[in-house]
Formats: sequence, C-alpha cells, structure tokens
Amino acid sequence: MSINIEADAQDRADMERLAAGNDPALNDLMARHATPVFHFLCRMVGNEEDASDLAQETFVRVFKSAKSFRAEQKFSTWLFTIAANLARNHFRWRSRHPNVSIDAENPETEQSIGSTLASKSPSPNEATLANERAEAVRVAVKNLPEDLREAIVLCEWEDRSIAAAAAILEATPKAVESRLYRARQILRERLKGWL
Repeated sequence: MSINIEADAQDRADMERLAAGNDPALNDLMARHATPVFHFLCRMVGNEEDASDLAQETFVRVFKSAKSFRAEQKFSTWLFTIAANLARNHFRWRSRHPNVSIDAENPETEQSIGSTLASKSPSPNEATLANERAEAVRVAVKNLPEDLREAIVLCEWEDRSIAAAAAILEATPKAVESRLYRARQILRERLKGWL
C-alpha cells in the first residue's frame, strides 16, 4: 500500500512540475505509466499499432492538459480515463471507416488472409491448445459490447478495483459490477467449449 501512496505522490509532483513548464517531468510519468497504458489499449482495441498510437496520444493529452489536472485526483485514474476515451473515439471512428484486417478470416476457407499469404498449407501442429484458447478469449472479449469490454479489461486484465474502474469509466461502482456480471455471463456462454 505504501508503494502506491509513494507512486501517487510522485505522480502528483511530476504533474505539478509539468504544469509549471518543466517538460522533462512528462518523461518520468511516461517511464512509470507508458507500458500499463499500452497494454490497456492493446486489450481495448486489439491491435498493437493502434494501441501504440493511442498511447502516444494519451501522453500528448496529458502534456496539453497538465494545468487542468487537480492535485486531489489520482493521476493513474485520470490517465486511464483519457486512454479509455481515446479508445472509445477510436471505435467510433473505426465504425465509420472500416478496413479489412490481414487477420480477418475468409468465411469460405476459414483461414486468415495473412496465413494464406504466408503458407498455402499450414501445419496442424503450428498452434498449441493454449494459444488457441488465448485467441478465443481475445476474440470473445473483443466482440463484447464496448461498455462490457471496458469493464472486463480494467477489472480482470488491468487488475483495477471496481471503484477505480468506475472512476475511469465515469460510471458508478454498481454500474461497473453490473457490466462485469453481464460480460462474464456472455464470455462463459461464448467460451463454454474452452472451459
């Protein structure tokens, strides 16, 4: 617990420095938070390239909004709120500008474009059961409605508390609990062959 208190104090101090015009304070914040933000965004958008772009944009927003940060806020909650909002905007943009992924499966052959390009006859021994199960989970989570996916990613993969997830998602803790319950029910149904 004291580590979190020290990290929170360090984050607040860095934000004060950044707001005062000490730009290198952003480097210190990024050193502590860039990897967790990137992993969160990877799980949210399901694409490392987009997640990397969104993570960079998250810290651009931190830099631009440094003076509006309130010291009584928890920095990580504020940061993940920015990242979650960027992920939502990304999904809205994607829904208006769809593209075909190289990983998308051809419904007739049930092979992805990438695997078809890489090899016309992939070996059945290439994928292990664990990899298949992990992919099934990733796909199932990615196909959840946005509000349910956010709750699962924050609470299960990012190990955030319900209260922290509620703050990030700008919802009540009860709403997050409800979303988690619904998401788990859907995932249980979709993944019953793997459980």
